Amino acid sequence: MPAAEGRAPSWRKQRIYEQAETLAGGRDRWIRRNRYFFAEDQRYMRFLIAEGKRVLDLGSGTGDLLAKLAPSEGVGVDFSPAMTEAARRKYPHLRFITADVERLGRSATPAGPFDVIVMSDTVGSLDDCLETFRSLHRFCKPETRLVVTYYSRLWEPLFRLGGALRLKQSSLPQNWLSTRDIANLLHLADFELVKREWRILWPYRMLGLGRLMNRYVATLPLIRKLCLRNYIVARPRPQPAPEPLSVSIIVPCRNERGNIEPAVLRTPRFGRAIEMIFVEGGSSDGTWEEIERVAAAHPGKDIKAVTQTGRGKGDAVRAGFAVATGDVLMILDADLTMPPEDLPKFYDALALGKGEFVNGSRLVYPMEKEAMRFLNLVANHFFSALFTYLLSQRYTDTLCGTKALFRRDYEEIARNRGYFGEFDPFGDYDLIFGASKLNLKTAEIPIRYGAREYGETQISRFRHGWLLLRMVFFAFRKLKAL
Repeated sequence: MPAAEGRAPSWRKQRIYEQAETLAGGRDRWIRRNRYFFAEDQRYMRFLIAEGKRVLDLGSGTGDLLAKLAPSEGVGVDFSPAMTEAARRKYPHLRFITADVERLGRSATPAGPFDVIVMSDTVGSLDDCLETFRSLHRFCKPETRLVVTYYSRLWEPLFRLGGALRLKQSSLPQNWLSTRDIANLLHLADFELVKREWRILWPYRMLGLGRLMNRYVATLPLIRKLCLRNYIVARPRPQPAPEPLSVSIIVPCRNERGNIEPAVLRTPRFGRAIEMIFVEGGSSDGTWEEIERVAAAHPGKDIKAVTQTGRGKGDAVRAGFAVATGDVLMILDADLTMPPEDLPKFYDALALGKGEFVNGSRLVYPMEKEAMRFLNLVANHFFSALFTYLLSQRYTDTLCGTKALFRRDYEEIARNRGYFGEFDPFGDYDLIFGASKLNLKTAEIPIRYGAREYGETQISRFRHGWLLLRMVFFAFRKLKAL
């Protein structure tokens, strides 16, 4: 093995190195022979990792996965000189380093930080997974995502049989780790789990049946635990923001004249500075005039008004976010059923690093009488269970209007909006799906949901409920059936 810092590798690691050197020349032939499996794996990795990122691939082999990710800057590290040399010939626009990922010497250290660190099938050959994970922090920034992929330990007997029958490349004893094992090691190494996924139920095309199984069956609850591939996304354990953050509170309002001044008066001071942006959507009760009056009556507060040109709450939220200047973006429904007094809790969750996408939940505490009709309550629980599955993070209430996120993350959601399209008139799922696509860590804030004191609800239970059901199928197609 190449010279490295630290203790010598184990006999097993030395044998794995010797095997990699032997197999490097036939690696491309093996990939072509099993092109369907590798295409399925790369398909999901491209979903998890957007193009144009700075990517560090630890255990890069001959470089195919790193190239498929289309990074703005890509660095691959592999301990096999033969593998590294093959990668350099194939992908001269990328950088490949020959080094042991467990013992990266300072002279071979890739220049970080990186947006994404990939460890694809690397944990199986490591001598010390925990110390390797700990060593990755020098390549990280707070927003870095670590993506660890590996084979399910349920498939270990078949892998051994396949090696004996020469149906797969032979391998030496590996670390067969479950997703829980890897998640525990990441926790000990000061990384926080964002999501776990299971993919590829059948690794062969089978005249197209494999694609159908992997797309529509493999991701279903219970069945997905039988899949061949495990995927874990983690982030460095968060630290509090070094200084107070500025906040923009977006208040979509249509026929909410009686709630404008209470929204201003009931919002407490928090963060470095607060701007309130009222987005008026063609009211007939004098809401626009009330916004102007309240802004003039409270010159010490930073109050802005925007006229909505489109329709729906989603369009209003996007219009408000477009002119917001705060580090943190928040949504406050003008009906004030979510108490403005709770907004500092959303801010604290972001500022303290507890989450990167903060969602309110009305379904934890008891509600005021008449705050939510029975059918609405049942629908919320139903959709929450569905979206917890679809998004691989816990959601108890997807329809709560109050949400908060960093402006930098919203801007990336907006840049990648073409993946989902303009499908959501409410704005809730546009943000939720976008946050999931970016692998943002979700945090939920329980709120006490109150009854509306002015005006009437603008939600139609059955029309909007049917639309949400359609969104479930849309989300399944875009987030699961890839």
